Amino acid sequence: MLNGYLALVTLLISVSTVSAGNGPGVRGARAAALGNASVTITDVWAVGNNVAGLGQVSQTSVGFYAENRYLSSAFNTVALVAATPIGSVSSEKPPSRGVIGFEAQRFGTNLYAEQRLGLGYGYRGGQISVGGRVDVLQVSIQGLGSKRVVAASLGGQAELIPDRLVFGGYLYNLNQTRLAAYENERVPTVLKAGLSYRPTSKLMLNVETEKDVEQNADFKAGIEYQLLEVLALRAGFASLVEQTTAGVGFKAGRFQIDYAAAWQSALGLSQHVGVSLQWAKK
Repeated sequence: MLNGYLALVTLLISVSTVSAGNGPGVRGARAAALGNASVTITDVWAVGNNVAGLGQVSQTSVGFYAENRYLSSAFNTVALVAATPIGSVSSEKPPSRGVIGFEAQRFGTNLYAEQRLGLGYGYRGGQISVGGRVDVLQVSIQGLGSKRVVAASLGGQAELIPDRLVFGGYLYNLNQTRLAAYENERVPTVLKAGLSYRPTSKLMLNVETEKDVEQNADFKAGIEYQLLEVLALRAGFASLVEQTTAGVGFKAGRFQIDYAAAWQSALGLSQHVGVSLQWAKK
């Protein structure tokens, strides 16, 4: 019986890690539409995609994100994020003392669930941004209790060609925290690195690779075209999970509304919705 429970724990952890769970995962429907090639993005969702990107968030922002994978409630994710600049803010310069970001996230059901609380900080100096984040992760399995661990992450971004070519890198769970003694189960340690080419103010082309130390490398790419001032079109793919993505983004005053759909040939449709609100710091 004990071996059966342990096997169940391992299976659930493995499924959740691939789908959304203790790894860096997806933050925001914009990133989802781009095949999650998001390591160079600088919006409020950078708190999870690459914390260094927070350094360019010039307005206090809050966001809500919901994800349903493969039309199954067992793979639902919801997240609430917030970011606020520190120090003086102007339209021409990033916040003088950086930006603080917060995230609360939940994945799964009562049978198996993961909760995450994350606190991050990003700073922009010249053409380079750096950031760090600490997560408190909790895994709960019905009938077996729960486990809490702490994971630390670091990120960086650099404009190789100002306003045209951006490099981003992010190391998630650099401390390689252990989740369970059984088979030395650990929270995934993941390195992401990518480039973003922006030939015009309306077009963005992203390429990225993501490597979990225990899995094959994933290659991701995404494209975003600002069709109108209030409307963006997006598409992307991810090679490791053989998934194609597409989505749209709408601006309505201070609100940003994003939707993405992803298709995996064996598992089917996933849907992502994100809403964020920004207002200037007084």
